[in-house]
Amino acid sequence: MPATKGKEHKGNVLRVAAEQLYWRCPDKWFNFRTTDEIKVSREIIGQERALEALQLGLEIEAVGYNIFVTGPAGSGRRTTVEKLLEKAKPTRSLTDKCYVYNFSNPDQPRLLLLPAGEGRLLREEMEELVDYLIKNIPRHFEAEGYQKIRQDIIDRFKEKGASRVREFERKVAQEGFALVQSGPVARPELAPIVEKQPVSVDVLDRLVEEGKLTPERAAELKSRYRELSAELLAIFKELREYERQARDELAKVDKDLVNSIIEERITEIKERHRIRRGQKSEEEKNSRQGGSSPPDDVIGEYLDGVKAAVIEEIDLFRHRGAEGEGGTQATGGVDPYLKFRVNVLVDNGEQKTAPVVFETNPSYRNLFGAIERVWDRSGQWRTDFTHIKAGSLVRADGGFLVVNALDLLLEPGVWPNLKRTLRNRQLEIAAYDPFVSLFGTTALKPEPIPLDLKVIMIGDSLIYSILAAYDEEFKKVFKVRADFDWEMELNAAAAQEYAQVIKVLCEKENLRPFDRSGVAQVIEYGVRLAGKQGKISTRFNVIADVLKEANYWAGKAGAKVVKGEHVHQAIEKRRQRVRMIEEKLQESIKKGLLFIDTKGKVQGQVNGLAVYELIEHSFAIPVRITAKVGVGSAGIISIDREAELAGPIHNKGLYIITGYLRSKYASDQPLILSASITFEQSYGGIDGDSASSTELYVLLSELAGLPLRQDLAVTGSVNQKGEIQPIGGVNEKIEGFFDVCAQKGLTGTQGVLIPKANLGDLMLREDVVKAVKEGRFHIYAVETIDQGIELLTGVPAGKPDRKGNYPPDTVNGRVKARLKELAEIFQRFRREEPRAEPKEVEGQRRAPVRRRRQT
Repeated sequence: MPATKGKEHKGNVLRVAAEQLYWRCPDKWFNFRTTDEIKVSREIIGQERALEALQLGLEIEAVGYNIFVTGPAGSGRRTTVEKLLEKAKPTRSLTDKCYVYNFSNPDQPRLLLLPAGEGRLLREEMEELVDYLIKNIPRHFEAEGYQKIRQDIIDRFKEKGASRVREFERKVAQEGFALVQSGPVARPELAPIVEKQPVSVDVLDRLVEEGKLTPERAAELKSRYRELSAELLAIFKELREYERQARDELAKVDKDLVNSIIEERITEIKERHRIRRGQKSEEEKNSRQGGSSPPDDVIGEYLDGVKAAVIEEIDLFRHRGAEGEGGTQATGGVDPYLKFRVNVLVDNGEQKTAPVVFETNPSYRNLFGAIERVWDRSGQWRTDFTHIKAGSLVRADGGFLVVNALDLLLEPGVWPNLKRTLRNRQLEIAAYDPFVSLFGTTALKPEPIPLDLKVIMIGDSLIYSILAAYDEEFKKVFKVRADFDWEMELNAAAAQEYAQVIKVLCEKENLRPFDRSGVAQVIEYGVRLAGKQGKISTRFNVIADVLKEANYWAGKAGAKVVKGEHVHQAIEKRRQRVRMIEEKLQESIKKGLLFIDTKGKVQGQVNGLAVYELIEHSFAIPVRITAKVGVGSAGIISIDREAELAGPIHNKGLYIITGYLRSKYASDQPLILSASITFEQSYGGIDGDSASSTELYVLLSELAGLPLRQDLAVTGSVNQKGEIQPIGGVNEKIEGFFDVCAQKGLTGTQGVLIPKANLGDLMLREDVVKAVKEGRFHIYAVETIDQGIELLTGVPAGKPDRKGNYPPDTVNGRVKARLKELAEIFQRFRREEPRAEPKEVEGQRRAPVRRRRQT
């Protein structure tokens, strides 16, 4: 590859110049002095794919097109959703949702879906109606006119009964009988008249014996007594019928009176709602389709039921309440007029846009609502339709519900019920609660609520993948995935958009304005976060923290604007706060507790670079990697793998090394060796293949008998062709070895070998760039193992001739010769190995000898 500007070739290895180690934000990209001069467009930047998916999910009306938003935290997922929902249209015309008493089935409260704003008005009108009835019904019953009508009815039926009794009295008197009454409430009875005195029919026989009555007369009186008693019984029935007719007529008068009182008010309520519906009819015609409009007579039907119930329960209103004319008299704390109240579950009267609910605590009750129970004065738990409470799903109907996926999935019973609700598009509010269901429930079963809303779940890609893989219903209810990227393309336009984001954050957090150098430093930090010079991070939560801390340091310095030096100070202070573990490890190297050489040459030993990923900080520390080779056929043994400290990717790298050796050196001779490789003083788990080239270098050094430079550290993965592949954490790895060399003293020869493919990822610290520029530290970019081994040993790698043989004074030649020597020694040893003959034990048959194969 030809040399380019800013790069220097040393032999076949590319020495990277200081200009290539850090990308500088061009000053020409900005045309402002401070962020105060920037005009903010408020557009969402760097998430075109996610925006397109969100727009699809928000606008498509088909069932199941709910949205699952994925992406790393801090990438603007929630903020983007908030901005999009500010302009979103309702999924249908909004309605108020009310529960009222079901006069035909009290255990199933009735649902009223009313135009927005009507629910609150209906509740107020019903409250006024109840107060009006409590006040006016007793007043009308006490009126003189009503009392006169009532007394006239009573008198009329009393006279009819009295007239019938007088007529019967005359008849019995003619027959020699009289009507006598033994008590004030006893029924009149027939008594024969003997010697001008009424006597009981039971004494007639005694009077005959005494001679006061003839037997014929006694028999005649008994016969007539039976006839008149039957007639008297019939008269009593007539009197009871008169009483019933009187009661019915009195009840009819009461009902007519109450009907005349309530009819006018009910008619007024119906008319007001009819007029309001007429005023909203044009708006409803232009509203979004998809939701069913409430029937025109839904309030009328309910009010007719109210009127019938009031008329049937006149006694409830006949007497004034214990709290005065407008009061209610409760029994056991229960409102006697409860069935005439209205429970407004959702009031959309003030809602001008689509309802948007951000549920931060998605418990079962908060999402689906609840039927609460209360402890009344009688010492019992009770509930009724007024204790039905709405959840987030009902409040978001016609709009959007936003919820965190992990929070939702951790709540018991929530996920299955949410899927069922979204699939059926209706919600049944029940008394079930995972935490209180053991303490009893209620038979109350409210009518289901039809729902038409979009649910937006925010989570990471792992949660989405798990749900998609293990829940077959997931993709049926969440058909849209909006995936937020953690980085975006870097160019002049992106830098200007980034500056707008900085301006918005400054306004939101009340920060000082940033000048061009401050904005440039923030953008360069964003590139460092992205890990690529052609990309910039969209983790705006981290960027916001840097802005706030830079503003703090600018304030400490008494500056009116935040400059690049303040941003740099904030970044360094952030790093310093979280690098205690890194400093402890560096200190261990300095004290010689961790063995790391930065000078000289050692055979079979090289400096690798291990990255430590902490929650707030990632860093790299050099680690010594060693190899030892001997005669045998065990192959390459990883001590870390045998100790179960290595992960599968690291193990894969070792198998690739074996493949490389086989393809390069075993085309005409067997590959027989026994080698061990390990990360010295490594006591935790290791994984990844970024050290596979390092392990290959140290193995080649041991085979060739050539020492490796200890002033160089190595990173990079290798394939079976010997090509060096890119790795992650290249900046941290370079800086980690630089810090070790700096504390031990820079010699001017120290440096790091990195894959050439990682050149575009370099965003090194300023002190590292300065050292490279001054020639005190070096970065080498290699493409192949041969390039790296030449730099590490100072010996040419060597190229094969037509027969595949390498020059004997090259690294490859020495390696191949050593492998051939190991194979010959092993084969000679196998030929010369004596066969061990087991001793024959008396009485036992000699078993055949089997040679154990070494693996």
